[in-house]
Amino acid sequence: MTQHTLRPGPALTLVTAPGCHFCEDAHRHLEGMIASGVPLQLRVVEATSAEGRSLLAEHRPAMNPLLIVDGTYFSAGRLPRRKLDSLLSGTPGIGAGRG
Repeated sequence: MTQHTLRPGPALTLVTAPGCHFCEDAHRHLEGMIASGVPLQLRVVEATSAEGRSLLAEHRPAMNPLLIVDGTYFSAGRLPRRKLDSLLSGTPGIGAGRG
């Protein structure tokens, strides 16, 4: 598990599986956001860990990776970059939820 904290911001938990190209892509994108100064806290949890299995059982994603923002399901599968950018920028009408 890796954890990065730049400064206070939304807490993102990315649950990844070995050999998952969507997982690798999401992780690279989120690391890039941190490197560019986006204020967020990122935790990467392996799906095979006890915490990963618990999160997968709770949220039951159809695909990996699972992304949780501030404790709430945000997405599963390919990272919805525009939706995430909107959420992190505080755009009204955009929020966490399935879809």
